[in-house]
Amino acid sequence: MARSRILVTGAGGFIGHHLVRRLKQEGNWVRGVDIKDPEFDSTHADEFLKLDLRDFDNCDLATLGVDQVFNLAADMGGIGYITSKLADIARNNTLINVHMLEATRKNGVARFLFSSSACVYAQYKQREADVAPLKEEDAYPADPEPGYGWEKLYTEQMCRYYTKDYGLETRVVRFHNVYGPLGTYEGGKEKAPAAISRKVAMARNGDPIEIWGDGQQTRSFMYINDCVEGLLRLMHSDHREPLNLGTDRLVTVDELVEMVSAIAGKKLLKRHDTSKPQGVRGRNSNNERLRQVLAWEPTVPLEFGLAETYKWIAAQLESTVQLAQAA
Repeated sequence: MARSRILVTGAGGFIGHHLVRRLKQEGNWVRGVDIKDPEFDSTHADEFLKLDLRDFDNCDLATLGVDQVFNLAADMGGIGYITSKLADIARNNTLINVHMLEATRKNGVARFLFSSSACVYAQYKQREADVAPLKEEDAYPADPEPGYGWEKLYTEQMCRYYTKDYGLETRVVRFHNVYGPLGTYEGGKEKAPAAISRKVAMARNGDPIEIWGDGQQTRSFMYINDCVEGLLRLMHSDHREPLNLGTDRLVTVDELVEMVSAIAGKKLLKRHDTSKPQGVRGRNSNNERLRQVLAWEPTVPLEFGLAETYKWIAAQLESTVQLAQAA
């Protein structure tokens, strides 16, 4: 593969950090951009710029002299966060995305990949736990998640417009619940696998742990290594329309808790809090088009990915306790 000059926005975040490392392993020159440094590990990027991409001039600077843009920068988090910050999230992400598209066009970048989300899918198709796997066309007629989902769906359309009007090669990926080591696990922005891993790690055998919702809501989960592999394959493909990137293995939140508890060797009591946000009732990825377009789909078993994630989070928590005791 020829050496490319690549920009990764959101390089201080979970997926962006892993993507930068993989791109460097493949011999590319990489510029990382984020409003913050990576939280748990130093960046592998050749150049790392701390920029607020809500400002067009910063997007202009970030896109100078690169061949490809992986636009992962976003204000986002778990269900509790994205349901409580509708205006902030929609405003921040819309500014980032429209400015990044325009700066990419202005500076003659060859390809632009936008990280969308399964939150674009119509809520009326996700009212049952035993949900039919969502095909890419199920985003319309539109009824996405408020705030975050609407902003993602709008930017998908903007990518189409930039392709039609300017010939910009755009790629759009719809993530389905990405998890793994080096991801946020506390503070309110963490996703379900990380939150559950933290709760299980902090609990003693026989303790109760709090579960948001009744535990029967369903999701599919994709390990970070599969996510990065899919991103690279999509960027190098000729597919311009939105594409699911996730697994099609549907599990309940209660089953996820039981899997993490088994990994930890603990028997814990589930205490369900149905007053907390829990999102749509069920969501799963239909991977038919993914297999057709990329001749590939995610392969890492959920049990393996959860074990790696739990091990990392438990070690982080243990290190924090040791530092506190030492202090």
